[in-house]
Amino acid sequence: MTRTRIEGLLAAFPKLMNTGKQHTFVETESVRYVYQPMEKLYMVLITTKNSNILEDLETLRLFSRVIPEYCRALEENEISEHCFDLIFAFDEIVALGYRENVNLAQIRTFTEMDSHEEKVFRAVRETQEREAKAEMRRKAKELQQARRDAERQGKKAPGFGGFGSSAVSGGTTAAMITETIIETEKPKVAPAPARPSGPSKALKLGAKGKEVDNFVDKLKSEGENIMTTVGKRSTEAAKVLAPPINMESVHMKIEEKISLTCGRDGGLQNMELHGMIVLHISDEKFARIRLHVENEDKRGVQLQTHPNVDKKLFTAESQIGLKNPEKSFPVNSDVGVLKWRLQTTEESFIPLTINCWPSESGNSCDVNIEYELQEESLELNDVVITIPLPSGVGAPVIGEIDGEYRHDSRRNLLEWCLPVIDAKNKSGSLEFSIAGQPNDFFPVHVSFVSKKNYCNIQVTKVTQVDGNSPVRFSTETTFLVDKYEIL
Repeated sequence: MTRTRIEGLLAAFPKLMNTGKQHTFVETESVRYVYQPMEKLYMVLITTKNSNILEDLETLRLFSRVIPEYCRALEENEISEHCFDLIFAFDEIVALGYRENVNLAQIRTFTEMDSHEEKVFRAVRETQEREAKAEMRRKAKELQQARRDAERQGKKAPGFGGFGSSAVSGGTTAAMITETIIETEKPKVAPAPARPSGPSKALKLGAKGKEVDNFVDKLKSEGENIMTTVGKRSTEAAKVLAPPINMESVHMKIEEKISLTCGRDGGLQNMELHGMIVLHISDEKFARIRLHVENEDKRGVQLQTHPNVDKKLFTAESQIGLKNPEKSFPVNSDVGVLKWRLQTTEESFIPLTINCWPSESGNSCDVNIEYELQEESLELNDVVITIPLPSGVGAPVIGEIDGEYRHDSRRNLLEWCLPVIDAKNKSGSLEFSIAGQPNDFFPVHVSFVSKKNYCNIQVTKVTQVDGNSPVRFSTETTFLVDKYEIL
């Protein structure tokens, strides 16, 4: 078909379409138009008259399901912006005028153009590069050793072939090569020892890590916000757990983790909180000390001291010191000195309440979700409330929102992001609508970090065992989420 023919057929479609009828196809002498309205736009499939209309309608539905995968809104400018992505996806559905037997998941896989052979090739190449660097280091060490042996014996260091013909040039070059390689290796945190390995082992060792790296790079190129850490909670911890600039010789970490499960209709199913004070001493002269603890918690927290800590002293005077005052705390290592635990089903103890109300409205669902900070002494940072969405229905239509949102179409998630929740910003809401059933929007997950702990347990003073003289100390407090979900 020529371009002029296609443009002529498309130009005739609006004139042939009957707006007041329920039909979704129009026939002319030579072709059939099968169409589907999509808000202000139409998805049109042009076929021959002898084509199977049932198959054509199924193809049309697949076309219409592809569009929300790439476009957040069914508007002309959004379609234009993602036109090439859509063309590539459409090309997977129809090839040479015939429908391919594919589903939405396969189309997504094909358009990503993920190549296992390429990953294997890159993994092999990386392994070869590592082995070549290891060989260079070995050669450089041999050259340097030969130069040292020659100097010890009082002989002239031989000039090594390719590096120079004199003793000076050979030795200097060997030193330069060694220095260069060592300098290159410095940034690595833990360089792996060079071990000769066969190609099959290299593939097994290298391919998986490279596959993850490629996937992360791909997501970054598509505008996704990726943080390269072992897990979500370690990422959150990293934001707060970065060591303070002025870290004293006596430093304490006060860390709490909460695990909470609520029902969607209200009611706290279980809330468990674990806390710990970890002591780090970097100067030996401050190893014999006592920590003065202030416990203002009124929720019934269970406290437990380390076995080497004097329990009577802690019970009577709220001081943490060793049973044997002559002994010292370990130096340059983290020591947990006090643990606490709170387990409850009391609803008033929930730090941040989440209320999610999905309401069916025809074929779609109107979802209202709100938060309220019950513990006003807390300041929660980087709060993310994650709501699952039904698959294959496109992006949600956002009504009102406090804060910002991210729609992850790959994992079918809506992330409601709030930088800070505190006493001044203790409540907020989000409204959106999308096709689905009320059960599709659960469980809701919450994550946050805080520099204030939930149980008001603090170290107020540090003194030396001999003379009770005060010691300068630093503290860092973190309150993290282990699990926080509304089922």
